[in-house]
Amino acid sequence: MMNFYRKNSEKLIGYTFIIPSVLIISLFGVFPVFFGMYMSVHKWKVFKGRFLGFENYERILGSLSAFWFFVIGLLFLILSYWVWSEFKDKFKNKLYVLISSVLILIIGIYLINSNWGIMISEGDDDYLYSLIQTLYYSLFTIIFEVGLALVIAFALYQKLAGKQFFQMILLFPYITPAVMGAAVFFLIFGKAETSFLNQFVGLFGIEPQLWLFDKRPITEILFGVKIEGLFAGPSLALTSSIFYGIWSYTGYYAIILLAGLSIIPSDLYEAAKVEGASRWQTFVKITIPLLMPIIFFLMLTGFINTFQAFNSIFVMQTSSAGDTMDVVTIEIFDHFWGRVKYGYAAAEGVILFILLNVLAISQYVIFRKRINYD
Repeated sequence: MMNFYRKNSEKLIGYTFIIPSVLIISLFGVFPVFFGMYMSVHKWKVFKGRFLGFENYERILGSLSAFWFFVIGLLFLILSYWVWSEFKDKFKNKLYVLISSVLILIIGIYLINSNWGIMISEGDDDYLYSLIQTLYYSLFTIIFEVGLALVIAFALYQKLAGKQFFQMILLFPYITPAVMGAAVFFLIFGKAETSFLNQFVGLFGIEPQLWLFDKRPITEILFGVKIEGLFAGPSLALTSSIFYGIWSYTGYYAIILLAGLSIIPSDLYEAAKVEGASRWQTFVKITIPLLMPIIFFLMLTGFINTFQAFNSIFVMQTSSAGDTMDVVTIEIFDHFWGRVKYGYAAAEGVILFILLNVLAISQYVIFRKRINYD
């Protein structure tokens, strides 16, 4: 026994330190996922009821086969990009790679479009449309958060007086409680002509808007064109809540990116300056590639966080906006708390879990060749 301990003492000590973390992650991370799956196949109202199998999923999705073909369609889109990025430089004639990639893309789009129609017609359209609202919220929020954070971080990286003060100011939105911040934004984006934002836009000759109380698509407001479906874009109400999401996380992301900028060797910038590179060329060719691991991390965690956003949207939600602010977390909460359908809500959560995993795979495929940890 003593010989075994002496030979494996370092491993045993390592396992001893790891065990508490594994137990905590298993209890609060892994167990809820599997317990949610268990709940989703039962009729569960406060107490566990009879076994339903996949009945909850069929009520939500209309057709399980349509859902899985829809997921396969999403994976085909990812495969299309992977085929092009992986093989375009390995063949002299890129036309074959392009044709293969386009064919896979067309198959993916066909699977998504046809099976989405089946799910909408046969399933819970409130939940399915909430996925579209969530996609709007997530996509616009993350693009502007990371984009603005990158610009702010690069600006603060320069030699500026009072840099530490600006860094502290940037963290204020992030540390502000979501409910309090959303309540303030609710007042700013009020529908009254005397609201702060209406008075501000009035300075530029823009008519007062209903903001959080307006369910019209943003494309109709900006261009006066009525578009149906996915390309109509988010409502003005949801767009207003997107502004809150951008405000709350941009500063935090900027601080993280600023930390990444500080570890980039200054020799690279000096060499680029000697070679006559402009600031834009330096930014595109040096800064962004070396920050790509951090950008990938922010994009991945940001998409997951925005798909799980709840507090701020719940506070800023208005009845006048209809269901245009019903993101997927609001829909799950409504079934869980409002209608006391725990099993049904758990099934909705499992579906979201599957889609988030597909999203994570897609981001890895897109960023994998741009990420360099050396």
